[in-house]
Amino acid sequence: MSDRGGLGAVRLGLVWQRLTGLMDEVAQAFVRTSFSTVIRENWDLACALLDAEGRQVAQSSRSVPSFIGAIPATARAMLAKFPAETLRPGDVLITNDPWIASGHLNDITMMKPLFGGDGRIIAFVASVFHSVDIGGAPSPLARDSYEEGLWIPICRILREGVEDPVVVDFIRENLRVPADTFGDIRAQFAAYEVAERKLRRLMAEEGLAGIEAVSTQILARSEASLRRAIAALPDGDYAAAVTADGYEHPLTIAVRVSIAGDTLHADFTGSSPQVDKPINSVLNYTAAWTAFTAKCLLDPEVPNNEGAFRPIRVTAPEGSIVNPRRPAAVWARHLTGHYVPLVLFRALAPILPARAMADSAAPIWTAYFKGRTSAGTPFVKMYFMSGGLGARDGADGFDCRSFPSNIANSPVETFESLLPLVIREKALLPGSAGAGRFRGGLGQRITFESVSDTPIAMTIRHERVRHPPRGMLGGGDGAAGSNQVNGAEIAAKSTTFLHRGDRVTFRTPGGGGLGDPAGRAPALAARDRRRGYGEAP
Repeated sequence: MSDRGGLGAVRLGLVWQRLTGLMDEVAQAFVRTSFSTVIRENWDLACALLDAEGRQVAQSSRSVPSFIGAIPATARAMLAKFPAETLRPGDVLITNDPWIASGHLNDITMMKPLFGGDGRIIAFVASVFHSVDIGGAPSPLARDSYEEGLWIPICRILREGVEDPVVVDFIRENLRVPADTFGDIRAQFAAYEVAERKLRRLMAEEGLAGIEAVSTQILARSEASLRRAIAALPDGDYAAAVTADGYEHPLTIAVRVSIAGDTLHADFTGSSPQVDKPINSVLNYTAAWTAFTAKCLLDPEVPNNEGAFRPIRVTAPEGSIVNPRRPAAVWARHLTGHYVPLVLFRALAPILPARAMADSAAPIWTAYFKGRTSAGTPFVKMYFMSGGLGARDGADGFDCRSFPSNIANSPVETFESLLPLVIREKALLPGSAGAGRFRGGLGQRITFESVSDTPIAMTIRHERVRHPPRGMLGGGDGAAGSNQVNGAEIAAKSTTFLHRGDRVTFRTPGGGGLGDPAGRAPALAARDRRRGYGEAP
């Protein structure tokens, strides 16, 4: 088959949209056949299409940004170990190596070569998903990543369409609830079949022998668009830092953003050294959030792909909290990585005041619950909780909005049907928003009660308890968060055993305000009073 006609702008745009739509179909196929609530309800996943050269060209619309940002590096590592010429139809590669993939063992990355009718590789489809159970004992006190679960080296989990029994066995024997994890893995196998079948049809309909010509133009246009946006900024260095709660001592995430022509260099020198706790952010993860932030601030309209990463360079001292050496503990790496967008927003605010944004209640809060149902079946479940978004120029922050990761909420009814916990309250938290000309978003108060006859191990990994989200340009700080069991405060990074009747109450932080509170429009202040939002801290 030969290419039919040229790749003019109109045709390129149509093919580009079709490729993005294809990845949305792949993601939907994955979600609808998955087993775990973290995929079905929370959408903690990403799907991407790469061309035959391994360049990421399209993604599903609801992909988690850090996953998408890490896939190109993971694909390169996979193809270095298993060159394209050694792959066969039906092969699927897998890994969860934090330093190769997206930063911790719970995220599993897989990739499948897609073959055309003539036996040539026409593309690759890749996906990342979060597995709540990866063995080990996920602990906020882990001292290295060997304590955190099973490492899966880059290997074939499918060989010509058949599961490798050795690989399957060593994964299964390390899991408490293998049905969920393998249900999600096999759901991706099914989604990959959708990708291969529909990509072949798309190519036939468009008269394409391959997608390299399309991907080359897509990547070049995306790169050029971001370069134009960077070039519009004044050259110079712009620095900022943020303080994280850490453990015994606070930690610093610092950045210096250098704009030179049409390139952006984010250097994280000045960040704290890596720690012997599981909050270290590998460079892949740090770089992914840097690329996401630059794209959001400078060029949000052009669809995302690997081309948008090219004008951006990310460096960080090896051995720092944003570029740790193996085998640092990384299970809760988002407790550092989620600060990256916030510190970059703050660094670039002087030259992008119209896009300034106060601190959001990031990092996102999570609670892990581990125990047994009344029937004796083991469960390991995860619950996400969001705080307030930071205020923006011209708009209040959203209440209880996941940021920077775009994780969806779990319906209360679904959560309660799966494990012996009842959610007694889930409400907006009055008075938690930072004051300002534009106020921050409100946090939430959520209360769980154990109705289990056997203990439930609850592990939490939370930030913003000592250092609340900051306001900007004269705006006030949001409220700090808190964690209580039966009315007594517990550590924000801890494991607690819950017994029948125990109640856990979380108060997530509020977003920071933007601008002088005295300048807030009276109508907006009156609206807040009518809605019972309370006085900001």
